This record gives sequence, C-alpha cells and structure tokens, in this order.
Amino acid sequence: MTVSAQDRARKIKIILFDVDGVLTDGTIWIYPMPVAMPDGTVVSKMVEAKGFCAHDGAAMTLARLGGMKLGVITKRISETVALRMRDLKIEFVYQGEAFKMRPVREIMEQEGVTLDEIAYVGDDVVDLPVMRQCGFAVATANARAQVKAEAHYVTPNAGGYGAGRDAIEFILEAKGLLEQCIEASIDASNPLPAAMDIGKGGDLK
Repeated sequence: MTVSAQDRARKIKIILFDVDGVLTDGTIWIYPMPVAMPDGTVVSKMVEAKGFCAHDGAAMTLARLGGMKLGVITKRISETVALRMRDLKIEFVYQGEAFKMRPVREIMEQEGVTLDEIAYVGDDVVDLPVMRQCGFAVATANARAQVKAEAHYVTPNAGGYGAGRDAIEFILEAKGLLEQCIEASIDASNPLPAAMDIGKGGDLK
C-alpha cells in the first residue's frame, strides 16, 4: 500500500536540511579580504558569503513550536552557515559531510528516533542517500530532476526563496498544528519566538 506524503509527514520529529540550493539559492559569493600580516605585508583572505531567506528563519520558529528539532547537513564548510545556524539555534549542524547518512545515524542514536521520524530537504544528488532512507523526503522546486523523482514532496518555492518554509508548513499542516503554531509565534506572552532568530549574525558569543 502506498503511504501518502501527509501520512509520512505526521511522523516527523526531526527536520534536516541541505544548505546550498535549499536554505540558499545555491549562489556562493567569494570575496577577497585584505589581511595585514605581522611583518607588515598584506595578503588576501577569501571570505564566503551566502544569502538566507527570512521566511525560512521564521519557519524554524514554527517547527520548534510544533515540538520538532532541526538540523543542517552540508558538504561545504562555511563560517556564514555557522553564524546563521547560531542565530536560529539549530540543534544539529554538520559541515564538511560528503556522505550524509553518517551524521543522520549519529542524530538517530543521540535522539532515539527512527528513520521514519526524520525528514530531509535536498536539491542535488549528494542528498539522495538520505532521501532514499528517511521517512519524508522533500525536494526543492529548483532540485535536479533525479532528486525530484525520488521525493515524497516537491516544494512550490525554490531554495533561498521559501523552500524551507514550504517543507515545514507541509509537515505542520499534516500534523494539524500549523495554525496553532502560527498563533503561538505571534503571542507576546510566549518566550520562544522572541528568543529565536534575533539577528545577531555578526556576534559569535
């Protein structure tokens, strides 16, 4: 019997995301930055920048209000990603991971969850090993055709333009929690929304 995307989404306890092309539009900006050395010479240090969608950040708050935990698994290593994930207080941050099932298994052991309780949002073939095994596989609108073909759900919006929010709202809707979480996110007496995504992207403390 075929299991619907909604039935899969209802079981989810942890949502994991790729970064480039999922939480961003996939563009990677590399800037040279002059750095003064102790001997007085100046060398160029390469700085990587990415753009994140604020709608996705707000959705992370909704997911947390819905009782879920969040994580990112990415092949690249970027301080920009580390900073943004600190802003959002993301529980699981794995960078430099070419084989993404390794951190997934680590998260499963740490949290005591099964693959059926994990959702993964991806856009490229490096994401397929996790998408093929997790309970709810999501492809972004800009994902490669091979990735869309194996997804349980394809977001209406592209990565960097609300795909993360699409995935979270789909899961919350399937659980019957979306409207409740939206109301909780705008409730001034609820301390959680005010504590998340407070925009201190340049503050490492």
